[in-house]
Amino acid sequence: MKHAPTIGTIAAAALWLAGCSVAPVVDPPAAPAATAFKETIPASESSHWKTAEPSDAIARGQWWTVFGDPRLNELEAEAEQANASLKAGYARLTQARAIARSAEADRVPRVDAGVGATRSRPSPASLGLPADADTSPTTLWRAQASIGYEVDLFGRVASSINAAQADAAQADALLRSLVLTIQADVAQHYFAIRGLDAELALLDDTIRLREAALQLVNRRFQAGETSELDVARARTELSVTRAEAIGLGRRRAELEHALAVLLGKTPAELSLARAPLAFEPIAIPPGLPSTLLERRPDIAAAERAMAAANARVGLARAAYFPRLSLTGLLGVESGTSGDLWRASSRTWALGPLAGTMLTMPIFDGGRNKAQEANARALYDETVAQYRQSVLGALREVEDNLSGLRILSEQAREQAQSVVAAQRSAQLSNTRYRNGFVNQLEVIDAERTVLSTQRAATQIERERVRATVELIRALGGGWGEPQRVGFKRNPAGGG
Repeated sequence: MKHAPTIGTIAAAALWLAGCSVAPVVDPPAAPAATAFKETIPASESSHWKTAEPSDAIARGQWWTVFGDPRLNELEAEAEQANASLKAGYARLTQARAIARSAEADRVPRVDAGVGATRSRPSPASLGLPADADTSPTTLWRAQASIGYEVDLFGRVASSINAAQADAAQADALLRSLVLTIQADVAQHYFAIRGLDAELALLDDTIRLREAALQLVNRRFQAGETSELDVARARTELSVTRAEAIGLGRRRAELEHALAVLLGKTPAELSLARAPLAFEPIAIPPGLPSTLLERRPDIAAAERAMAAANARVGLARAAYFPRLSLTGLLGVESGTSGDLWRASSRTWALGPLAGTMLTMPIFDGGRNKAQEANARALYDETVAQYRQSVLGALREVEDNLSGLRILSEQAREQAQSVVAAQRSAQLSNTRYRNGFVNQLEVIDAERTVLSTQRAATQIERERVRATVELIRALGGGWGEPQRVGFKRNPAGGG
């Protein structure tokens, strides 16, 4: 005679099936890479595709210290402590980690306990009595503990946990990306202000020279050596230069206000004294490996988005298969509170109080198939976005490497043009004082000097901007990394 399978037998079989996950195996996509960047290797060495190996969880260190500016160091520290966007980023990471911990709780049974009383009066029909029969109300006292556990037959729980963990890892990478972005923004705004300070210093010097020139022309006009036209021209040049300085002052004020917001301050709380940009070009190591891009947190975030989408494909596929829930109840019941704890009041139940232990979809109108198709399409989308992120990162690095090379060449040529313009202005002033040329030639020569000097200053500002952008594009410089992780929010919370 065959024996019916016991609940224990069913549970044992379920535990064996729990290893039969239907989630697809994670296959990290290939990403474009080269031995080094185009700007640092011969053109004959072409790119290829390699498996993604994110290494964003490393310390970039205080990369901005390479510029040797103590004031910038102070501003970066202030932004790290008080930037509002960073605080929001830490809060998002805390949320994602909490959701992951909640998902991980499905691995273990859930136990609940309770105590209470039920007062009820059954109907005569429920007791099989005539409709006019008299039934009395009763009180049932109950104290019980219940346990519930879903056996992970086909990896539904594991896929859910993997997706939540990948989401948390993505939130961590996005926070790192936000930190790097804000650090770079602080540096860019600071150097933009210093670049304007350098231009303002040039304009201040030019204003002083043109004030002196106006006085000279006035004296010559009073002596009858020149016409009033020269006076009007000198006064016009002075006013134009003053107006340019006022316009630069407005742009500087706007940048200072934006920098204050990055530091978590009101614009009224920040006031930077003028200090012209003093930039010493930073040597870029030759042959930078493109694997440095794997430190970029935005690329790591895109890779982890793929992992989450992959896990959700497994979650959708698990919906096709049976789902087993083990439940149990143990407690005491009695008609009076005094008898509640007697041995005879014990009660237990194994199995669901409603529904069935093992459920399997038979017909759902194509819902599960549609959800799986959606999950697969989302995964394909994240793969494409990941590859696009890598390609965009490669372009950013190449843009800034080529920009630094070209700006270096441009700076050399511009320096020579400044020297030539200054010499031309000196000769024009000498010829004017000796009466060989009119003032128009002097004004034109001085305009050229100012124009070439401002262009040289703007090139230096572009060089420092490109340097900051290169560091950001490489994920925080090119120094020796040390692995770290976000543990708490230094700005509070998280």
